[in-house]
Amino acid sequence: MNLRERIIRESVRLFSVKGFLGTSLKDILEATETSKGGFYNHFRSKEALFSAVLSESRKIWRDKNLAGMDERADPLNKIERLLDNYRSRYLRDTDDFPGGCVFIGLAVELSGRRPHLASEVREGFVGLKVMIARHLDQAGKAGQIRSDVDTEELAEVIFAGMLGASLMYSLERSTPNLDRAVDSLIHLLRSLAAA
Repeated sequence: MNLRERIIRESVRLFSVKGFLGTSLKDILEATETSKGGFYNHFRSKEALFSAVLSESRKIWRDKNLAGMDERADPLNKIERLLDNYRSRYLRDTDDFPGGCVFIGLAVELSGRRPHLASEVREGFVGLKVMIARHLDQAGKAGQIRSDVDTEELAEVIFAGMLGASLMYSLERSTPNLDRAVDSLIHLLRSLAAA
């Protein structure tokens, strides 16, 4: 791993724990054992680093959360796999994100103080909701969900449940509570499946 990659990876971890504003350049230099010159050889500013960290965090998110989804043909099974991955592979990942979901932390931290950066984070949330809605819509069209279910509303509930589970897990670090939250979303999804 070269210095640029090391700066990005360590900053992902730092931003997860301390946030963007709470992470100083000194923190980054100490974590990567480099100098200011080493940092500025790769990034013109901390905001430039932010974009690289966001990109790397999204890549990790996709690797963790989308694993095995393409092996499932059924759209409802894809969502179940996403939810299970979110719980088991993503939220419990203390190697990459020791402070919990980096996206929720950054969104809350930056929304009023650096709205242009918060809007970059929001893009990922929008993408997640669209993906959930797309799979639910496919399930609806295939007759896999009861006809009285509004798939857009269900997508909102699942999305909000995922964010809530993530936030509570970041606060409590309670695996049983995380399991209960995600299992309730999976149960809800199954209960709305067509007979």
